[in-house]
Amino acid sequence: MTMKPFPRTTVAGVSLPRMLMGTNWVYGYSHTGAAADKNIVRMNSNKEAIQAMLEAYLAYDINAIMGPISDKPFTYDAIHAAEDKTGKGIIQIDTPTLVMDDNAQARKESEAILDKSRKGGATFCLIHHSAAEQLVNKNKRTMDRLPDYLKMIRDRGMIPGLSAHMPELILYSDLNGYDVETYIQIYNCMGFMMQVEIESVNKIIWEAKKPVMTIKSMAAGRCSPFVGITFSFSTLRPCDMVTVGAMTVDEVHEDVEIGMAAIERRRPDLEGRNSPNKTDIIK
Repeated sequence: MTMKPFPRTTVAGVSLPRMLMGTNWVYGYSHTGAAADKNIVRMNSNKEAIQAMLEAYLAYDINAIMGPISDKPFTYDAIHAAEDKTGKGIIQIDTPTLVMDDNAQARKESEAILDKSRKGGATFCLIHHSAAEQLVNKNKRTMDRLPDYLKMIRDRGMIPGLSAHMPELILYSDLNGYDVETYIQIYNCMGFMMQVEIESVNKIIWEAKKPVMTIKSMAAGRCSPFVGITFSFSTLRPCDMVTVGAMTVDEVHEDVEIGMAAIERRRPDLEGRNSPNKTDIIK
């Protein structure tokens, strides 16, 4: 099935869809509790479930997946199967956690992690926020030793970026001209997991020198897809992206329609909710 292609942007010369496939809802990162995590893993942490969702996204030419892919090798089987079935390539945006200690052994371990990312076929390699934030020096407004890791990424033929839960990463990277082509930043209408107020993060994104990939658009299920996705696309730049995870193929189609409608400034064409005793207003 071929649908209307989703709008695209360009990052470091690579064409990317403005909606990216997220992985929290297949890897088991609910941000709710252990029971929800286990349910996600039970449902979706397998080749068949991921492949089905990839094929649903690919129907709209949404051909990019973001997450700690190299830590979840079963994802590769799903990616290759979806590529073979659809004839469309999938762009991997890997977010590995590097070892940031300042010694030879730690650097060797980080290089091995990056080798695994490259071997898996990653186009983009964005250092996970839990690692990148260890380098932040707020006093000097720098990220000491960051260029060493960015060079490791470049040397392996991948495009470097930063996962920036801490918004200072965007500010300091731009300020110092680090070799960073794109950023990941938490951004949602509820301020969920955001370290400063929504208005400040919005300003940081709009003033960023490179395109930004936003995450947690629905605040990990705390707001509806219509509210969360519409807010994100309505308040971001045309070059920025929204990462959207789904639990099922039906959710993929619903989320894509909401995102498309937000960009096109129209009402999304959605089925009504299955609520009992609907009033005339919501039928």
